[in-house]
Amino acid sequence: MFDNNYKFTCLDRFLKYVKYDTQSDEEAESFPSTEKQKILSEALAKELKEMGLTDAHMDEWGYVMASIPSNSNKNVPTIAFISHVDTSPAVTGKDVKPIIHKNYQGGDIKLPNGNVVIKAAENPDMSEMKGFDIVTADGTTLLGADNKAGVAEIVDAVNYFLTHPEIKHGPIKICFTPDEETGRGTEKIDLKKLDAKYGYTIDGQTRGEVESETFSADMVIIKFTGKNIHPGYAKGIMINSMKVASHFIESLPKDKLSPETTDKREGYVHPTNFNGNEELTILKFIIRDFETAKLKEYENILKDLAEKAVKDFPGAKLEFQVIEQYRNMKEILDKHPNVINYAVEVMKKLDVKPVMNPIRGGTDGSKLSFMGLPTPNIFAGEHAYHSKEEWVAIQDMELAVKVIVELAQIWEEKS
Repeated sequence: MFDNNYKFTCLDRFLKYVKYDTQSDEEAESFPSTEKQKILSEALAKELKEMGLTDAHMDEWGYVMASIPSNSNKNVPTIAFISHVDTSPAVTGKDVKPIIHKNYQGGDIKLPNGNVVIKAAENPDMSEMKGFDIVTADGTTLLGADNKAGVAEIVDAVNYFLTHPEIKHGPIKICFTPDEETGRGTEKIDLKKLDAKYGYTIDGQTRGEVESETFSADMVIIKFTGKNIHPGYAKGIMINSMKVASHFIESLPKDKLSPETTDKREGYVHPTNFNGNEELTILKFIIRDFETAKLKEYENILKDLAEKAVKDFPGAKLEFQVIEQYRNMKEILDKHPNVINYAVEVMKKLDVKPVMNPIRGGTDGSKLSFMGLPTPNIFAGEHAYHSKEEWVAIQDMELAVKVIVELAQIWEEKS
């Protein structure tokens, strides 16, 4: 039973962590993609060590790992709780100024700067927040709840375990990763050193979420090569690669296979980058579907359209490359039902309705699951992430702390 007199620390920790600028860079080739991520990671390793986790450390790649030894006589599987320190490359996380909107009573929230309004109509979960205290940024930056809310919740759970030694649990591992937002969060992770049997990323949105299914994902890179010459003498000679690429983009399906026109279990193809000149234009696409086999179908559609565009500009050339990104973690998690069942049981124990929606995106848990660490995703309370409208409710953060504690207990009880 969770101690209802416990004084939560997650809010204070969160307000401290969001002051660190940890924006990642999806164009960088280094790892981590930005060195500034390591500044928070190093501080977290120091914080955990000062709390009493003597093996807490940050490795050369910016991963923070620490252990809480078992206090049970049972043979309990080692469970890892994982969150990422980086924030989205799309919106600045520099000089975040968090604001607490106490006792929210519904409606839109207007932020003081940047003419930014968090609209209740665009955030259906706000209807469940009446009476809650909501944290936002000031309108000039994102907040960083994705995923510093999860980091704060895990550290608060560590504090709970250390101040409540009577709570029985097996061995617990803590892991904070860089570069989740670039899709590279597991690139350098040492799972042998982490030495866990199962994991949970604390990086979901809606209260009660237990996410065990993600998109499968590929990246497609398309290069259109033209022929450049001085525009004053270009008649009959120039082949402008940007025009070839634009012709191709215009040929994409308008009523399907696009993020703007799909939802639920529908997949999509999505151009994310267009960079070029007369000679060479490079396009990047992300390809997503819950059924891995459909990725090939979508890629064939893109390739056919790209080849048609090249035919319409005689002399133009095409390069088409597919890069595998991640796969639907359900393929692995279905083989380990307890990792999901225990999470659902914990939600019910805390009088929270389990939410089992598939993720229209990815998580480090996808790659971790295929690397041998079955890892579903649990809610952290973050909403409208990757934007200046990002927000999180304090009460949801505190509930996430309870979920982490109860998860560790249920694994001990069931062992």
